Amino acid sequence: MTSILLVEDNELNRDMLSRRLIKHGFEITPAVDGVESVHLAKIIQPDLILMDMSLPIMDGWEATLRIKGDPATRHIPVIALTAHAMGEDRQKALKAGCDEYDTKPIELSRLLSKIYKFLG
Repeated sequence: MTSILLVEDNELNRDMLSRRLIKHGFEITPAVDGVESVHLAKIIQPDLILMDMSLPIMDGWEATLRIKGDPATRHIPVIALTAHAMGEDRQKALKAGCDEYDTKPIELSRLLSKIYKFLG
């Protein structure tokens, strides 16, 4: 089963997106902040990470930099999820190491197409 690390601090958003992705056959591991995401990425080696960029303790920008800076996790594709929809936000996410970018509110079909682009 394909595993996704879902990094989202908002419980309602995390629960809703988890349930929708599970229905599409993904195994979901949740994380609520950037520190937890860096730790879990190394331990579980997910097939893909969905990273909220506005997180407590350590934001998604820094968490992605750390994940992509670690030889043990740099291969894992990271899709940034953010309510920030300006062009410079996309560039900032890609510069931090994200492989793709998607805006909130999540449009599931659009997000799934991005996920499948990395997972085949």
